[in-house]
Amino acid sequence: MGGITAAAAAVGTIAGPLANDEARALGKRNTYDAIVVGLGFAGAIAARELRAKGLNPLLLEARGRIGGRTWTEPFADQLVEMGGQFVDESQPLITAELKRYGIATTPGLIPATAVMPTPNGPAPFPIAELQTRQGALLEKLFEGSKTYFPDPYNPLAERALVRKIDGLSLRNRLDQLRLSAADESWINGITAGQSGGSSSDGALTALAQWWSLAGWNSDAWYRAQSKRVSTGMSSVVEAILRDARADIRLNTPVSSITDRGTSVEVVTASGQKFTARTVVLAVPVNVWKTITFNPGLPSVHATATRQGVGVANSRKLWLHVRGMTEPKVVNGAEGDPFMTVLSHSETPSGQLLMALNSRPAINVTSRAEIQNALRAVLPEAQLIEHRAQDWGAAPYSRGGWALRRPGQLMAQLPAIQRPHGRLTFATSDIASGWVGFVEGAIEAGFRAAGQAAELAKAKR
Repeated sequence: MGGITAAAAAVGTIAGPLANDEARALGKRNTYDAIVVGLGFAGAIAARELRAKGLNPLLLEARGRIGGRTWTEPFADQLVEMGGQFVDESQPLITAELKRYGIATTPGLIPATAVMPTPNGPAPFPIAELQTRQGALLEKLFEGSKTYFPDPYNPLAERALVRKIDGLSLRNRLDQLRLSAADESWINGITAGQSGGSSSDGALTALAQWWSLAGWNSDAWYRAQSKRVSTGMSSVVEAILRDARADIRLNTPVSSITDRGTSVEVVTASGQKFTARTVVLAVPVNVWKTITFNPGLPSVHATATRQGVGVANSRKLWLHVRGMTEPKVVNGAEGDPFMTVLSHSETPSGQLLMALNSRPAINVTSRAEIQNALRAVLPEAQLIEHRAQDWGAAPYSRGGWALRRPGQLMAQLPAIQRPHGRLTFATSDIASGWVGFVEGAIEAGFRAAGQAAELAKAKR
């Protein structure tokens, strides 16, 4: 117990001495070289890099914690991730950050059995059959991706080919394949779940880019979703922010950003005013519409926040259960309550399971509703306690991971990555590479910091 308590305390220290003592020492200061709005990975990286370039940034975070859509919490005597969780060696930026700070990764439990959809309801299969059969179906789903995404970090390298398919939804692609109902049910839980509940909402190009980034094969796809940070994602953000040596203000949502030509004024919900030569907006695209911009956002940015990029129907649950005799993974079909249920770790009294729900929504405050949904796929599992986060209902995220909708790749890149006046943008939602992952957030943070540093030097 002591180890978990110590680790959880370490995660929280950023909100203590660094955030409050320095703010008191700085008193009523309201002018800075740069302001970073949002303290997820993108904002933290931007702040650190601005400091490294000789600028003094102010960091404003609406929540009472750091991390954005990553958030490490103690639960069932372990540290669990309420948001983004997986990292992999195929992601060079997060790998470099972990190495820089001496933070290790750890694998989860290896499932012995997969519970998969069948015409007669969920049924157990050997894990090797999941990998072989589902892997082959995924290969079919993403057939051709190596041609249209030969360099997945530059998704428009083959612009003409991408233009032909970017309007296709994942549902369109499934319909093209003409799979049997039984075969489709083995992959439409992935296409629907990652899209927020309906395969019609996510773009083929969005999921195919993840596939391509992982290495264009099913083994790499599964491997990219198998490791987590040993001390929690929040510990990595904290380490980055300590290097930023910045004035951090938590519980400080921003209501307006006004570009005055030679400077930018940021006004908080409580009426505080801060001025800087440049601003990095490091909040999710879905949140941009809650801030007043003067002048208004360019058309590409305004359209993106109106349409949404972050998956609005996304709930993550941690289930402490008894009765499990082996590690398992559950894959739901489109329309099932659980997209995924995965054995995470053993506990003295049972197992800790991670689960994802999109649409149809589970009432995550209802123990009975969660137990009933769990019983349908793992009848032996008896719920002891649970912890859940509804990311779509969270006011400062308005969605979970990002997955572009049909047409958004061609419509947004590269324009959405460019500065607007003295304002730059940093969020995994607009990454060139791993959109929706910590890797993408780090990419966006580096780019925005470089842009902001140049803007800070400019007089106009």
